[in-house]
Amino acid sequence: MKKYYYDLHLHSCLSPCGNDDNTPNNIAGMAVLNGLEIVALTDHNSCKNCPAFFTAAKRYGLIPVAGAELTTSEDVHVVCLFEELEAAMEFDSELQQHRMLIPNRTDIFGNQLILNGEDELIGTEPHFLTNATDISVEDAPRFVERFGGIAYPAHIDRQANGIVSVLGTFPETPYFGCAELNRAEKIEEYKERFPILKDKTIIVSSDAHYLTDMRDKENYFELEDEPYSSSLVRSNLFKKLRAL
Repeated sequence: MKKYYYDLHLHSCLSPCGNDDNTPNNIAGMAVLNGLEIVALTDHNSCKNCPAFFTAAKRYGLIPVAGAELTTSEDVHVVCLFEELEAAMEFDSELQQHRMLIPNRTDIFGNQLILNGEDELIGTEPHFLTNATDISVEDAPRFVERFGGIAYPAHIDRQANGIVSVLGTFPETPYFGCAELNRAEKIEEYKERFPILKDKTIIVSSDAHYLTDMRDKENYFELEDEPYSSSLVRSNLFKKLRAL
């Protein structure tokens, strides 16, 4: 078993609230500088920069995870992670059918840039990404599982778009095997407030929208990695996340 330091919630320049400097290569490079080994790219309601991130991660020796931060119909943020890039892109195609298409105001919300593995601009997302989809909290886990993915509530210790602040509690249904907090020091507090969390895997991630918000290595999973390959480590990560 080896400790693998992670951050499973990061935004690129595709997210309108993400800085334009948050390119796939810059994220991968900063992650390595910070001592991270497994990183998930989770832009708002889109996986379109994940192919570029996988290319960049390979260049830096980083283990990438493809994902998205889904906004449910209740305005709750849910992290969606996929073991395979191809499955993430299939999810992305289906997700687009559930979005409310509102033109993005770049002067207000910022750019939504789609890049290739060399950080070259190949497109922009014309419709605002962070608004709610028509997928409910109740339906989100099943929707993501159709593509072999894992879904869990994001930053439950935050007021904005956290499941606790929006719903007033951590619900028993639908079932989530994991939950994300933004601050590790709040884990015990939230387990006391919501005993249902005591049986869940708690993930602590940065939700960084700027390179300067990415954290040094703090949180890790112990994973088997012999014979080593990034695919094996990613597979064992998903086995751990699905364990409960």
